[in-house]
Amino acid sequence: MGKGDTNDIHERLCGLLPPGWFTEESPTLKAVVSAAASTLSWCYSLYLYARDQTRIRSATGGWLDLAAWDFFGHRLIRSAGLSDEQFRRKITIALFRAAGTRHAISELIEELTGSPPRIFEPQCPLDTGAYGESHTGYGMAGGYGSSLLPYQGFITVNRPKQSGIPWVAGYRTPSSGYHCPSRGQYVSDEQVAGAITNEQIFKAIAATKLEGTLVWVRIQ
Repeated sequence: MGKGDTNDIHERLCGLLPPGWFTEESPTLKAVVSAAASTLSWCYSLYLYARDQTRIRSATGGWLDLAAWDFFGHRLIRSAGLSDEQFRRKITIALFRAAGTRHAISELIEELTGSPPRIFEPQCPLDTGAYGESHTGYGMAGGYGSSLLPYQGFITVNRPKQSGIPWVAGYRTPSSGYHCPSRGQYVSDEQVAGAITNEQIFKAIAATKLEGTLVWVRIQ
């Protein structure tokens, strides 16, 4: 017997009955109390469920998606096949993520795509290199700097390797074809496991970059 289950509620109700009123076993009384106990037990389980949905650490299903939407809107949407625990971890990381720095942007892109981006700032000597420095070379490292591009940066993002759509065959495979039994079907980008849209990448960078700066993004 657990707290709030039918047997627990039944005993609690019986304990509230006036002593001496029911000295003999009464099938009618038992049926009435059992019905009330069953209903109240369901209400208690609904209360426990509703209480869990008020906190990110315990929310599940659509309520967890709603919590993510309240905090981040389109910037953090559950990918296809992502479990509650995996999505909860992403929300928690996003809530306490550093922002406004180059490192924060690089860390965010690497988490989204699985590979670090290439970031180039035309006014950063560590990126452009300088005469007499060992880390600069034509076609090898560094780039042309410019004082005409203040507070600007260029980011090259590599799209993540996607795992496709589970259980759906592709064109020209033996298991998929017109007018024959197969697992082939028309699909959309949202069904691709692990898919990250360009819009998600752009919005993530926009939310992390320092205000007043301009970031140019190339996705390849």
